Amino acid sequence: MMTTKNDKITFGDFQTPTVLAQLACTVIDPAQPFKTIIEPTCGKGQFLTSALKHFSDYEKAIGIEINQQYLAETATALVQQELERVKLEASCFFEYDWGSLLNQVTEPILMIGNPPWVTSATLGTLETSNTPKKSNFQNHKGINAITGNGNFDISEWMLLSLIARLNGKTGTLAMLCKTSVARKVLKYAWQQNYQLQACAIYGINAVEHFNANVDACFLVCNFEPNQHQKECFVYDSLLEKNLLTTLGLYQHKLVANVPNFIRYAYLEGKSSYTWRSGIKHDCASVMELTKKDAVFTNGLEETIELESTFVYPLLKSSDVYNKVIEPTRWMIVPQTFIGESTEKLALVAPKTWHYLKQHESFLNKRRSSIYNNKPLFSVFGLGAYSFAPWKVCISGLYKHLKFMIVGSYNNQPIVVDDTVYFIPCYSKLEAERLYACLTSEPATQFLSSLIFWDAKRPITAHILNSLNIDKLLLELGYESPQNQQKTLQLQFLSP
Repeated sequence: MMTTKNDKITFGDFQTPTVLAQLACTVIDPAQPFKTIIEPTCGKGQFLTSALKHFSDYEKAIGIEINQQYLAETATALVQQELERVKLEASCFFEYDWGSLLNQVTEPILMIGNPPWVTSATLGTLETSNTPKKSNFQNHKGINAITGNGNFDISEWMLLSLIARLNGKTGTLAMLCKTSVARKVLKYAWQQNYQLQACAIYGINAVEHFNANVDACFLVCNFEPNQHQKECFVYDSLLEKNLLTTLGLYQHKLVANVPNFIRYAYLEGKSSYTWRSGIKHDCASVMELTKKDAVFTNGLEETIELESTFVYPLLKSSDVYNKVIEPTRWMIVPQTFIGESTEKLALVAPKTWHYLKQHESFLNKRRSSIYNNKPLFSVFGLGAYSFAPWKVCISGLYKHLKFMIVGSYNNQPIVVDDTVYFIPCYSKLEAERLYACLTSEPATQFLSSLIFWDAKRPITAHILNSLNIDKLLLELGYESPQNQQKTLQLQFLSP
């Protein structure tokens, strides 16, 4: 049977290298006398055959796979003696009665394997039927809750389904998956107070083993009745096993470094300072410009002349991360607050209005629904704070806590894009004090304890806003910031 590229995606047909499967088995508790070994979506059975060799005292082993050719290859790979204790079944994961199976087999149970890493959205584009039934298992809101269309990793759905059935039994779930999926599964299990004894995550090199540029791991969850541990040891690799951190559920939140969070938990809380995201426009070719003398050039390589009224110097994420002081880009900001009418541009900035009207088709193609039924050329993520003369900024995309003080340029406030977070400041002194606070050891340790650096956007406004800056400023010996900040802000906003 020929396997097409779409088949590989649809069925997660990316076989685990034997050497990886064998190495993964070595980190599972060797003292656990597994009686039943199961590999769902077993493919060519690399995990199954490796586990049978590693845990040879098993009574029964089961391999389940939708591709019958692969099952035949698995049978060939097993010696006759093992086949007497092994049952191979051709079945779809989403149609299989896992609850009934796990209630019938002998404990302890080892559930091991490598479920597909594809997302539901990708499968949707292929119009495949090899997907779970639509349901709101992640508690989505709005239309996604109705249709079940919220995008998620298929492996996440599979693992959540399996751990729900392993809960209350004695056994181990040991699966290769994306690291982000492992955290979601653990968080869900801990929130549901599942009976977990110990958990571990081992990093794997997905580029080396699967030619996939993604953070991946081997997740091991040990189930034991009446145990409710809510921490997970994170190791760098299956081979070296150097402990990197301990993540866990603490005060109903997923924490990247439990010991550090506990040490600095007193700094958690709301402060008078609020982190904001930069301006969102979703049309860089039209809204972002370069400038030479008084002439602007857009991303379409068109040379244009615009009034300076609605054009601001711009710093992007890479600029903030690299601490670029002098902007090389500009952004058209046609509004001062969300929803403001843009019709005034026709009178006060006719060149800018004409330019935007010329490129209206580009702006109308923006996919986000936030632009629906909004004034022409609307942007988001802006308010009076966007035009503050000073800002303390950080990129949300990079894997370091690198803050930067941003001032004005040629008597214009510098704006930032929506991949940057910032606190508006109304004096250089205020910005310097905040910078000193945010780069201090307590702030660095507290924020780092909440950040998962492998995430697509590791630093978020939610994490930044969890730090009580007021309390830390006082701890570092600065005067109470609230009154000073409000006075400066009122002075700035007053006509």
